[in-house]
Amino acid sequence: MSRPRIVIVGAGFAGYRTARSLSRLTRHQADITLLNPTDYFLYLPLLPQVAAGILEPRRVSVSLSGTLPHVRLVLGEADGIDLDGRTVHYTGPEGEEGTLPYDRLVLAAGSVNKLLPIPGVAEHAHGFRGLPEALYLRDHVTRQVELAAAADDRAECAARCTFVVVGAGYTGTEVAAHGAMYTDAQVRKHPMRTGMRPRWMLLDVAPRVMPEMDERLSATAERVLRQRGVEVRMGTSVKEATHDGVVLTDGSTVDTRTLVWCVGVRPDPLVESLGLPMERGRLLVDPHLQVPGRPELFACGDMAAVPDPNQPGQYTPMTAQHAWRHGKVCAHNVVASLGRGQRKTYRHRDMGFVVDLGGAKAAANPFGLPMSGPAAGAVTRGYHLAAMPGNRVRVAADWLLDAVLPRQAVQLGLVRSWSVPLESSSPEVARVPGRPERTGTGTGSDLGKAPGQGSSEPDGERAKTPPSEPATTPPSEPAKNRPSSEPERNQPSSEPAKNQPSSEPAKNQPGGEPAKNQPGGEPARNQPHAEPAKRGPSGSPRASGRPRRAVEAAGPRPARGGSGKPGKVSRASGTGSTGKRPTAPSGPSRSARPPADPGPEPPANQPPPGPDIAPGPVKRTDGRAVEGDS
Repeated sequence: MSRPRIVIVGAGFAGYRTARSLSRLTRHQADITLLNPTDYFLYLPLLPQVAAGILEPRRVSVSLSGTLPHVRLVLGEADGIDLDGRTVHYTGPEGEEGTLPYDRLVLAAGSVNKLLPIPGVAEHAHGFRGLPEALYLRDHVTRQVELAAAADDRAECAARCTFVVVGAGYTGTEVAAHGAMYTDAQVRKHPMRTGMRPRWMLLDVAPRVMPEMDERLSATAERVLRQRGVEVRMGTSVKEATHDGVVLTDGSTVDTRTLVWCVGVRPDPLVESLGLPMERGRLLVDPHLQVPGRPELFACGDMAAVPDPNQPGQYTPMTAQHAWRHGKVCAHNVVASLGRGQRKTYRHRDMGFVVDLGGAKAAANPFGLPMSGPAAGAVTRGYHLAAMPGNRVRVAADWLLDAVLPRQAVQLGLVRSWSVPLESSSPEVARVPGRPERTGTGTGSDLGKAPGQGSSEPDGERAKTPPSEPATTPPSEPAKNRPSSEPERNQPSSEPAKNQPSSEPAKNQPGGEPAKNQPGGEPARNQPHAEPAKRGPSGSPRASGRPRRAVEAAGPRPARGGSGKPGKVSRASGTGSTGKRPTAPSGPSRSARPPADPGPEPPANQPPPGPDIAPGPVKRTDGRAVEGDS
């Protein structure tokens, strides 16, 4: 008899616990496959400490292959499930496609950022659901404080030092509490930042902070926030978001460059394609975590609507505690469906909640006992160490070092604004050039936009090269400083990459402008009818990577060749673009001659390269070689 094949989609709290329990219960008599976009399990409750510089990113990421030795790990994202054929179709991190057959399927894909139809939020806000978003927020906050210290305009300084967090639940409260401590530490001991006052705001339409918790714990958390200078505005939210600030529902306007979206989560959009009964976007299951009418299909975690035995007619909330318990019960019932043991009904006992507010402050109610102050802080950190499936010693060591040493306030710039869009259906993976994106279908504006569009990153921080554009210049021959605007040469053909969103031509130049501002002054010949760059609503050239005024100040720049792989069309969103763009020609290359000499020096009016562009080789005028040249 062949070994049963069990496929688990997702390695969050529910999926990881299911895989670990199945590995033990099956006694290696089944083939267990875990499909996940990353090779680690992320301990989400400690993510705010990563953004605040307390913990290093690898401390909260537990290796899947290292802790699940008898489980086969497949890197990829599920983008289609054939329930009748019992197969899962997935796309790998490099665009490769594959299919996993199964005898039992466990859906535990988790949740993504919850979007609301508020103008500007999808373009200018960032969520807090994955490790890339935490790393981006840490860099972004550090950068804003540094830019504010160097700004001559007091209004600009105040705007950069203002940080708005929307959503006063567990995540939003912890982000605001840790963020206020982080920025205060950056300013307090720096002699050149005397007089700077970081301003943190926490907004929510709820009547109080963390309405899910006991009123005494909610009052404790709000008191700690106000003591640290956080402006807590209940009954208030964002009405509109712009590049320079937000308009609140009470009519006031706040100038800011930072909008953190912690409103809530929604189930992964994968369940919407199954055509099965759902409850508010979650897949309906029975108390055994089994989908009715599908004995081979199980679901657990945030994407499953599991009946709550303690509240008849209700479903368990989307929390880590429930997801962790779902995984254990789901594993037992999967094994029981294979003929080993008896099925179990999901039951739970409320063990309380813990909220880390930074330092020695916390709010906790273990087993219903309200606590605050240092005692709550000790209970909170002890609970996290006990709940983590790995890295306990490393986490405790980082806490000890943070208590005796100052934090390192540096920005590495490894995660850019367009890499962590709010509307992404994969917040656990940063968007990179050439990687297909599975766009969600939930509520929100401008879903499926190309990376870099509508981003809120100021002053050239956004990436200059959108990731889904094809490379039209070989990596060894950059299209830079050519004497005239000739088309790219030495290519097999000028045909655009297939399946590319909107079939747009290469425009990998600073600011995202087409190749027309070259020294020759001619428009790019490869564009249909030599069409000039399209202009945005304000009349300026549309720039995917920088604000309009930054493009105007920079002036014309020479074309730059791309080096990334062509992107692929998102299966869920079609073209993945919201606007029309020029279409690249499909004929053969005009010229097969060798490329022209790039010229000795760039134009005199060319500004220095921005922070995202590595400067090219330096040429001296005195004939001597630059240090490091070979």
